[in-house]
Amino acid sequence: MKVNILHSWNVSTGEARSIQDRLRNLVKTNPPRGFRLPPRLVAGVDVACPRSAPVAVAGAVVMHLPDMKVIERRSAVTPLGFPYVPGYLSFREGEAVTACLRHVESDVDAILFDGQGICHPRRFGLASHLGLLTGRPSVGCAKSLLTGTHAEPARAAGSRRRITAGKEVLGAALRTRDGVRPVYVSIGHLIDLPAAVRVVLACCRGYRLPEPQREAHRWVTELSRVGAESLRAAAVGAGSC
Repeated sequence: MKVNILHSWNVSTGEARSIQDRLRNLVKTNPPRGFRLPPRLVAGVDVACPRSAPVAVAGAVVMHLPDMKVIERRSAVTPLGFPYVPGYLSFREGEAVTACLRHVESDVDAILFDGQGICHPRRFGLASHLGLLTGRPSVGCAKSLLTGTHAEPARAAGSRRRITAGKEVLGAALRTRDGVRPVYVSIGHLIDLPAAVRVVLACCRGYRLPEPQREAHRWVTELSRVGAESLRAAAVGAGSC
């Protein structure tokens, strides 16, 4: 997958904010021509930051719909240089994610990120940031809400409520399984909110999180269990498999 790097990852928090303010106007909130629903190939992306070493372990898993067959797994390990600061997750995880996505060979229809898209204080969360760099339709599917408010969705799977800030619609609180806590879906890049919700629901198979994200989480958890020295060595060599 082609990834365009529009800035350095080695920045301060102030510089990161300036980058967000500069790039957010480039986010497109409509699908490209020919975008198909339901999608055929969806990539789920997740990142682990193990305590054993100061690195980020990124994993991408491409799955085929509707059978949810795993087509491809890719990973990368990079040094962890940016601190954990709410609202700046893409700067902590972005270098590892972009290193990982460069190795993805499948022509994916959409990417699911475990983070926010435009449902973000500066309307430029991880899914928008990485979607812009990859030029692929991208969806933020987060486990917690960063900004905005919403009414409680009905208990049935598929129920949803808009996440709003004043009159602005930022995303949807989406029930993906009867009675479980909703996930928070928002536009990343090259998609609209109804399509983003449809992509998430098309990937759900009875769990709270969509299958590509679940598999990516399992994948990076497994990879991050190796020893600290192995992780450091992989980070130095920008290891990928």
